[in-house]
Amino acid sequence: MADEMFQDPRLAALYDVLDPDRGDLDAYVGIVTEFGARRVIDLGCGTGVFALLLAERGIDVVGVDPALASLDVARAKPGAERVRWIHGDGAGLPPLGVDLVTMTANAAQQITGAGAWRATLRGVRGALRPGGRFVFETRDPALRAWESWNRAASYGVTEVPGVGEVESWVDLVAVEGPLVTFRWSYVFAADGRVLTSQSTLRFRERAEVESDLAAAGYLLDAVRDAPDRPGKELVFLARTQAPQGGWR
Repeated sequence: MADEMFQDPRLAALYDVLDPDRGDLDAYVGIVTEFGARRVIDLGCGTGVFALLLAERGIDVVGVDPALASLDVARAKPGAERVRWIHGDGAGLPPLGVDLVTMTANAAQQITGAGAWRATLRGVRGALRPGGRFVFETRDPALRAWESWNRAASYGVTEVPGVGEVESWVDLVAVEGPLVTFRWSYVFAADGRVLTSQSTLRFRERAEVESDLAAAGYLLDAVRDAPDRPGKELVFLARTQAPQGGWR
């Protein structure tokens, strides 16, 4: 089930305003261009920012997300008619034969269960054409990013059009092995209402991800750095085997 931030309509409507800097997506646009992908699935598309960026460039895009409230935000945006939106997850992807599947930001880490992760890898592989690529990122656990997830470091007040001022901050809830749980709080000045969204991310070691990809039948081409967050992210580029002379 998706976190409250993505499935609560009142919170989903805030997402783009509270996180306006999506410079992290530039690298993914570059990857789409690098490999000449023409058909792309944006898995965990959220409010559709990346899917719409690609659609503007003439890419045939499918946006998939388990949170209906986030998809409703995406569908209401200009140009949304150029994207096919699917309410679902990676395990249930249709066999579309796409060139590329992406999971940006924390989407891959939000799949915390081992069984769900394996099912996602299988589902993505089934949705790709032979030689198609799967590109996703995960935070490097060695940096222990969660140690700075606290109210002092995250508190802010944002003026949201049509809503008014919204206070927000994050609190670390628990660290249990690779699972890190944290809670965002949102206070709406207009009515004093307080909403919260609790999330858990799985911080996978590089070796673990590489092993999972191999077991699911992928070939790992590269593990890159995220250019906008040097040293903080591991960006995996994997592919299915292509027949001789197939798509590069």
